[in-house]
Amino acid sequence: MKALGNIGKGRVRRALIAGVAGAALLLAGCGGGGGDDAEPSRSDTTCDGRIDGTAHITVWFHSEQRSEIGTLRGQVAEFNKAQKQVRVELVSLPGRKPYRELVDSAAASGDLPDLLDFDGPNLYSYAWSGKLRPIESCVPASVRSDLLPSIRRQGTYAGRLWGVGTFDSGLGLFVRKSVLKKAGIRIPAGIKDAWTADEFTGILRTLRAQGHRTPLDLYLESTKPGDEWPTYGFAPAVWSAGGDLIDPVHYRTADGYLNGPRAVKALTTLQNWMKEGLVDAGKDDKAFVEGRSVISWLGHWMYGDYTKAFPGDVAIVPLPDFGTGTATGMGSWQWGVPASGADGDAVWRFLAFLLTPAQVDRMSVANGAIPSTNRAVALSKQYGPNGAEHLYIDQLRGGVARPRPQTPAYPAVTEAFSEAFRQIMFERTPVQTALDRAVQAIDKDLAAHDGYPESGP
Repeated sequence: MKALGNIGKGRVRRALIAGVAGAALLLAGCGGGGGDDAEPSRSDTTCDGRIDGTAHITVWFHSEQRSEIGTLRGQVAEFNKAQKQVRVELVSLPGRKPYRELVDSAAASGDLPDLLDFDGPNLYSYAWSGKLRPIESCVPASVRSDLLPSIRRQGTYAGRLWGVGTFDSGLGLFVRKSVLKKAGIRIPAGIKDAWTADEFTGILRTLRAQGHRTPLDLYLESTKPGDEWPTYGFAPAVWSAGGDLIDPVHYRTADGYLNGPRAVKALTTLQNWMKEGLVDAGKDDKAFVEGRSVISWLGHWMYGDYTKAFPGDVAIVPLPDFGTGTATGMGSWQWGVPASGADGDAVWRFLAFLLTPAQVDRMSVANGAIPSTNRAVALSKQYGPNGAEHLYIDQLRGGVARPRPQTPAYPAVTEAFSEAFRQIMFERTPVQTALDRAVQAIDKDLAAHDGYPESGP
């Protein structure tokens, strides 16, 4: 164990000196490999059930939201005050892209902390490349069973548990109830009652005829190069149609999946909405709150802003059914133990505190995200059985939510899909052409890495 003081700052400095050029060792990925409900093996040695002396651990956390980092600071202070055996030092770093680059650089130079917070899509390549330690020896069965199935799934790779999160995510359509009621449009009651894609197209046309010039917001403002929104937001349309971004079993090719007829049909539908002028142009992120659009295809994080803009007039309904049932995304920031030699039991002591129902609920209230445990859901006003956002829980528990491709190749997959989506929606490139190009880019990356064998690089 390393002493407190400048340990966190020193690691940050060394990581910056190492440079982002070393980031290739860590690629972005998401989801879970192996069964999420399988009882994990206890073959790892991350935790042995004891802590020798006083353990000092350094924790890195992204500081994208003030509410999140403020809450975590309070949790660290409370944890340190409540006991003396484990002392936690929290280092907050710039959010999203700068944070990812810093983490990648630190991994390349061997300067990762004892506990790392990272965006869900990174887990598979972190585990595959040997930068994380499995944690099934740390997490008791009682805690695993309390986690939402989506959390277990996204934290699992090659049949082993590598990460846990204190919150999850979800997608849906935010709708103005009064507007739909006036237009005589039914409002779906749940995941088994989703609008079909054809029905939804008709609804958009009806709303335009009612005077809503661009009735649908797809958050196109967030489709710039490097943005994760296109994949997170619109892979569900492909899944719902019966397609996929890559072979979902072996992850050896995208050919016939991403450019297959079902994926082409789903994205052609979205492109047609754009061609018809039914979609807001995405110049900013205010289409719904300013009333330019009355339906918004977005995630849980907009609930607060939308209900503030239209109190009592916002409902959340499932994404459209493109042929095989509605689908949605999942996955958010989670915690993992880097291969840094830290005392796993000390790290788990702090993680176990963060996963108590009261602390999960505390973070959920602060950032508006979906609580990661069943007991915390039961405490939640918003996500509980009668809560306004309970649809997200139904989706995460009911098999509607899917992780993004569960492979270390995910960086290539998301980059290729996002570029194809941009071409389809803004350049009006023929859908088949754009997806064929994406498949070529993904398969080229797979070939360059020998298909990312489970044994690692």
